[in-house]
Amino acid sequence: MSSLLINASEHILTMTFNRPEKYNALDVDTFKRLAKALYQLEHDPELRVGILLANGKHFTSGLELDKWAPIFAKGVMPALADDELDPYGISGQHLSKPLIIAAQGLCYTSGLELLLNTDIRIATPETRFAQLEVKRGIYPCGGGTVRLPEEIGWGRAQRYLLTGDEFTGQQAYDWGMVQELCSADELANKAHEIAAKIAAAAPLGVQAALRSSKLARIEGDAMALSHVFDDMPDIIASADAREGVMSFMQRREAKFTGK
Repeated sequence: MSSLLINASEHILTMTFNRPEKYNALDVDTFKRLAKALYQLEHDPELRVGILLANGKHFTSGLELDKWAPIFAKGVMPALADDELDPYGISGQHLSKPLIIAAQGLCYTSGLELLLNTDIRIATPETRFAQLEVKRGIYPCGGGTVRLPEEIGWGRAQRYLLTGDEFTGQQAYDWGMVQELCSADELANKAHEIAAKIAAAAPLGVQAALRSSKLARIEGDAMALSHVFDDMPDIIASADAREGVMSFMQRREAKFTGK
């Protein structure tokens, strides 16, 4: 049985961690499988949005540290093949399509850093988040030191980065890091409900909005504002823009093709 299950349907790519007996601990093989799945999401024109889930009681207990320690000793992440995309968004091409994550139970270390590199986050009130690395003799190297302060503020982030203490899904929701709370039984349904709404929207518009938002996050507001109209001429000339106007005039739901 694969450690990562992949399903493409209705313009949505669902990726599900599938090592529940290991608390979905992330080994190098699963990391590479996820990198390949994200490349598929990025480059398949039929796919418009991704969902990241996990089978079992826990999203992930984090890295299988004994497997990763020799890699970390080299000071680099595993090399990515041409058909792989960095799940942590640190090197290489960045994902241009929306990614939704739904986390239950434990969401430790690498799991929290995966969440911080997604666009919409869902959890249970009881989900347990932690950057435990300082308790294991190392430090977060998957973007947590940069993105957690962006999400929850400098002082609050240091409170958890430097102690390795847990915080809950309810706290994460109150701080704005998580956008939706629901029971564990409803996580997948809620993720697909949101994904379906994104998939029904105009793909060119969705990707342009996400691109502008990511530019602001990475390069700053001034840079994003200076490029805010870059995509508009091509999008206005698209069949989807014409469909958007026609559906408005005809008072019906638009049917977008991404062209």
